[in-house]
Amino acid sequence: MRAAAAILITLLLAGCAGNEAPVQQPSMYTDMAVPGAQLDAQAAAVMISQYRQNNMLGTIVIDPDLMRLAESQSQAMAAANKMDHDVRAPLAKRLATGGYPATVAVENVSAGYHTLAEAFSGWRDSPPHRANMLKSGVTKLGIAASYAPGTKYKVFWTMILASTEPR
Repeated sequence: MRAAAAILITLLLAGCAGNEAPVQQPSMYTDMAVPGAQLDAQAAAVMISQYRQNNMLGTIVIDPDLMRLAESQSQAMAAANKMDHDVRAPLAKRLATGGYPATVAVENVSAGYHTLAEAFSGWRDSPPHRANMLKSGVTKLGIAASYAPGTKYKVFWTMILASTEPR
C-alpha cells in the first residue's frame, strides 16, 4: 500500500513539473555568433536609455534610418574583416550620403563581442565609447551586429546615436 502511494505521489509530482514554462534567457544574452541570430534593438534602446537616465540624460528611441546605416556599417566591417569607423566612409559622410539630417551624431563600433550585454559592457568600460553613449542631445539610435563566421572577430557591432533637432 505504501509503495503504491509513493508511486502515485511521484507520478503526480512529475506531472506538475512538466507544466512549468521554461525560463527564457533575456535577449541581451542572445549569442550573435550563430547563423540567423537577431539583435533585439528594443532591448538595446532600453538598456542604453536606462544607462543615460542613471547619468541624468534623456532617453533614446530606435530610428529606422539609423538602423539601416548601422547595419550597413556592420556589414562593411564584416566583409572587410576589419573593425574601423571609416571602413566605408567617415560617419558624417555616411549620414549625408544616406540622407540623414543629423545635427549631432556619434558612433561606437566594436568586434568580437558575442552578446549585446558584452558589447554594452565593453562600450561602458571604454572612456571614448562611454562618452558617446552619454552624449548630450542625442535622441535616436541605430544598432546592428553582423555575423561573419570566417573572420577573426566573428561579430561586428555598430551603434549610432544622433539627433535631428536644431541645436
